[in-house]
Amino acid sequence: MKCKTHILQFVFVALLAGDALGQNVILTNDDGWAVAQIRAQRDSLVSAGFNVVLSAPAENKSGTGSSSAPAKPLTQACEFNTCPKGSPAEGFNASDTRLNYVNSFPVDAVRYGIQTLAPEFFGSAPEFVVSGPNVGTNLGSVTRVSGTVGAACEAAKEGIPSVAFSASSLSQVSYTTLTSAPNSPGTLSALLYAELTTTFTRALLASDARPILPPGVTLNVNYAKTTFSSSGAPNGDCASADDVRFIFTRIQSAKGKDVNTCGSTTLPTESKVVGAGCFASVSVMNATTKADVDAATQAAVLARLQGLLSCFDQ
Repeated sequence: MKCKTHILQFVFVALLAGDALGQNVILTNDDGWAVAQIRAQRDSLVSAGFNVVLSAPAENKSGTGSSSAPAKPLTQACEFNTCPKGSPAEGFNASDTRLNYVNSFPVDAVRYGIQTLAPEFFGSAPEFVVSGPNVGTNLGSVTRVSGTVGAACEAAKEGIPSVAFSASSLSQVSYTTLTSAPNSPGTLSALLYAELTTTFTRALLASDARPILPPGVTLNVNYAKTTFSSSGAPNGDCASADDVRFIFTRIQSAKGKDVNTCGSTTLPTESKVVGAGCFASVSVMNATTKADVDAATQAAVLARLQGLLSCFDQ
């Protein structure tokens, strides 16, 4: 089963590679607008044909959950000195106005992206929100305090389908390291996670059927650790996108309450899957309660992602 499902997943991803998309996407996170991972993710989505506007906090707002407050002018510089003290509450990169910061929480940043930036750049609401990948995983009860998850939940509550992505092997470093240290494990991990996130996004949006996700839910995706040596050389079995298998999971443990898949009505927990090897967990989450959903809601998402998912054989 392991080999078969992995081969089917590879074929599915290969078929997606030829698609010319163009969907309008808001990209956000809780680690800040200038962290390496979000810029790598933006580049990956754009290269795949997505129309992307970044709207993220001016500085690191990790662990702020669904907190919200009015944005205020900066009393200190943006993270990594990417905008000076005294900058306005919302701002953008002078050389690329699609790179935007909001001096408040992740929820406020994604709301600004949906309500203000999307009409400006797209002429309409966005079709999708990508939140992350987060620096560090958000598994189990941690989802309740994650700003990256909070932003995805906010998008879903505003009627925009969304996914929160989080990853193990990342550091809170400037986007400039993507070019200053291109062969570092951090950069290679950021590029790998960005590729996986783009692949997942393409798979989820590939069908013309609507809605993309059931109303009131978001997805929580977590990636396992990569395996690069200190020099950047592959050093194990998780150093390329082809190594990673996406597994359908649940947030908290429960028996016999899930959609019937891979011969079982009990999904593995995301914590178990991510800790077991080169896997990516995919959990369906109620955007209001941040809890697992019922089997019928899981089934709707499973049908949408069937070609991407593998069975968990451990």
